[in-house]
Amino acid sequence: MSDAWSWEYDPDEEHVAFGLPPAVAAEVERLAAQLVILGRDATSAGRGPLHGGGLRTLDLFGGRGFLHFIVAAHLRLVLIVRVTWLD
Repeated sequence: MSDAWSWEYDPDEEHVAFGLPPAVAAEVERLAAQLVILGRDATSAGRGPLHGGGLRTLDLFGGRGFLHFIVAAHLRLVLIVRVTWLD
């Protein structure tokens, strides 16, 4: 089993990121890549429950949107489950 972490959209990119402006989609992917670098420590990024896992939230572009993600440490996977864009 590899020690490498990865990320993916859950359930898929079309469901999570459809209709986002290109700059927002690029920022989501940049943040996802940063979360992968953090690995298990991504469970401390953003806001949300620190114990027991669960949904975490990061601001996009100074609060104009939100990236909601789950860290599945047992799979070495960051799941991007929702993007809320307020513009």
